Amino acid sequence: MDNSEKTLEKLVTLSKGRGFVYPGSEIYGGLANTWDYGPLGVELKENIKKAWRKKFIQENKYNVGLDSAILMNPQTWVASGHLGGFSDPLMDCCACKTRHRADDLIEVFDGTNVAGWTNEQMSDYIKEKNIPCPNCGAHDFTDIRQFNLMFKTFQGVTEDSKDEIYLRPETAQGIFVNFANVQRTTRKKIPFGVAQVGKSFRNEITPGKFIFRVREFEQMELEFFCKPGTDLEWFDYWRSFCRDWLYSLNMKPENLRLRDHDPEELCFYSKATTDFEYRFPFGWGELWGVADRTDYDLTQHIKTSGKNLEYFDQTTGEKYVPYVIEPSLGVERLFLALLTEAYDEEVIDAEKNDTRVVLHFHPAIAPFKAAVLPLSKKLSDQAGEVFDTLSKKFNVDFDDAGSIGKRYRRQDEIGTPYCITYDFDSVEDGCVTVRDRDTMEQVRLPISELTAFIESKLEF
Repeated sequence: MDNSEKTLEKLVTLSKGRGFVYPGSEIYGGLANTWDYGPLGVELKENIKKAWRKKFIQENKYNVGLDSAILMNPQTWVASGHLGGFSDPLMDCCACKTRHRADDLIEVFDGTNVAGWTNEQMSDYIKEKNIPCPNCGAHDFTDIRQFNLMFKTFQGVTEDSKDEIYLRPETAQGIFVNFANVQRTTRKKIPFGVAQVGKSFRNEITPGKFIFRVREFEQMELEFFCKPGTDLEWFDYWRSFCRDWLYSLNMKPENLRLRDHDPEELCFYSKATTDFEYRFPFGWGELWGVADRTDYDLTQHIKTSGKNLEYFDQTTGEKYVPYVIEPSLGVERLFLALLTEAYDEEVIDAEKNDTRVVLHFHPAIAPFKAAVLPLSKKLSDQAGEVFDTLSKKFNVDFDDAGSIGKRYRRQDEIGTPYCITYDFDSVEDGCVTVRDRDTMEQVRLPISELTAFIESKLEF
């Protein structure tokens, strides 16, 4: 099934109906663009994070992990530029009073990429093309003004300006402020990276498209520190590494494109940036960003904190501020991309109008690795012993309700790669029937070999 045939509506319906994603605070009418991850969603999300940590930390000799605080000293955001420049261009429709991002209005209208445009250029373009309000169709907007995206709160018992702090808008700054700590305690030599998975918050003006753009989200970020002059080589390395990791999780090359930023698009401190764009049901959208940030971040923290964050190379005797390569990925966007990639509707029998919905997740990220299905409820106790054995190693489902065919279909719809049927012969021969989700082929295996069989399928 091609991605162009898949709809966001079908993914949302499946997600809510099968326990992947629920609207937040639903019994109270919800809260705009907040989502809760259900029993299957939380497993898929955790498996995505585990898969990232496995390849970016566990199996990578260069990188170590970190879990930094969400609340940070406000001077952090002065140094990073978030207090002064982390904002979106906001316009109000004078007719219906809705708010919109100027860049979104243009990109949705005709696909024009406005990266690097000034507010004046965007405003003139909206007037020139007579771009309407997407809510009411009017053509009457206010001037553009900048809207800071950080959530503000207060620390302590009083609420005045000296107690203002912010929910972090990215995890990266927690890595930068800990650069010296990590380098000292791990004794890592340049080049090395610090990787982190954690919550971030942005007060987006126009969130939407299901979980594609939300105000509360998780990031998987790597800050890779290298010697100036070697940065573009490492940029190419991580660009390829990230692409190949996505392919290893069964993402098709035709649904992923890598767009290198033109010189006029680049941030002033960046030497190179590549956006990984995925073909979502609503069109191409940014999935991952890989950027050469030079020495900007550490230099800013040196200036603001007065602390020395230079690296001393004991081999050459040199001192320098490392350059940084940053692959930054949102968990929710990858969740949506992999859900889109996996979704399929297969016609089993056209005459009988028999179509199965199936999620072709890679077994490593599937919420359940297998489901144990007793052929009869009389066999539930014996099948339960198989479940008990497998559940010590994997997240496994147990289902004894309904016909075996209906149970297969239920597991297909949630992406379970293997269904293990315990039948009356199993009592005698100690074997079970293992059905493959994708091919629907069945093989007979000894129960004693199930753990090794499933483990072999989880490699990527």
